[in-house]
Amino acid sequence: MTIEVNGKSLETDEEGYLADLNQWEPEVATMMAKADDTELSDAHWEVINFLREYYEEYQIAPAVRVLTKAIGKKLGKDKGNSKYLYELFPYGPAKQACKYAGLPKPTGCV
Repeated sequence: MTIEVNGKSLETDEEGYLADLNQWEPEVATMMAKADDTELSDAHWEVINFLREYYEEYQIAPAVRVLTKAIGKKLGKDKGNSKYLYELFPYGPAKQACKYAGLPKPTGCV
């Protein structure tokens, strides 16, 4: 599968995750969100950027429990909880947010 972003065809796996993480740019997230009928807000970008930094540091896409805890530590308790994250990413905070961030599917996600 492929998605078109800025005139470039980017390869994805069967679930829509980028095949080459280095091809990610913010427009990729915007396009993927549009496909899900989602408009990315500053709150979405805060989580997406957090995930990209997390991945850069640990070389792993965190599962939802780890993501929730790590966001709570960095961004505060009001954002580090499942309710808040599911409101932003209803298809699964770790799964959907990692996809938008151009990261691989988190381990343990179905």
